[in-house]
Amino acid sequence: MADEQGLTEVQRRHWQDTYAAHPGMYGEDPSEPAVHAATVFRAAGARDVLELGAGHGRDALFFAREGFTVRATDFSPVGLEQLRDAARSQGVEERVATAVHDVREPLPLPDTSVDAVFAHMLLCMALSTKELHGLVGEIRRVLRPGGTFVYTVRHTGDAHYGAGTAHGDDIYEHGGFAVHFFGRELVDALADGWTLDQVHAFEEGDLPRRLWRVTQTPPR
Repeated sequence: MADEQGLTEVQRRHWQDTYAAHPGMYGEDPSEPAVHAATVFRAAGARDVLELGAGHGRDALFFAREGFTVRATDFSPVGLEQLRDAARSQGVEERVATAVHDVREPLPLPDTSVDAVFAHMLLCMALSTKELHGLVGEIRRVLRPGGTFVYTVRHTGDAHYGAGTAHGDDIYEHGGFAVHFFGRELVDALADGWTLDQVHAFEEGDLPRRLWRVTQTPPR
């Protein structure tokens, strides 16, 4: 992918500006994948959840209201400030910790330190395939034995696949947002060494966006 660092910085500024201009842009209701993930995590006995790409926190706050302890990360300080404000107003601030973090860097957590990891459309941001493999390796490192990873991504059946500015590696920029569209082979590759429990197709939004919800677990 050409000029990876430049695209990263452009996307960081774009998200910062977007959250600043549209506080709480995704609303307060949790996403459908987060509702599903809470059920999966609870069934697995999880108590703490790491959410990557938490944004302004609609899903992180939902997990906290459901009784989980949540560590929420995002590379937008503006989004995380909105998350913290909402956590205080909802009375769940004691169950929510935030950290500004770019997932291209190692996760700021010890080995085997979380029960579950959730990422809604974080993996389909402007991340190269190499960076995705590094991130999934980090997720496996921080998950405890018996942990669960649930993530969602837009896939190559989406209407925006192939539209807009091409950056290589199946990354296309449309309306200022760069998206890495997943083929099934990439899902399978990222599950190498894991148990791939489910790949569920669903739609979200007005386009609608076409996504996969992927659930995978490391071997015990």
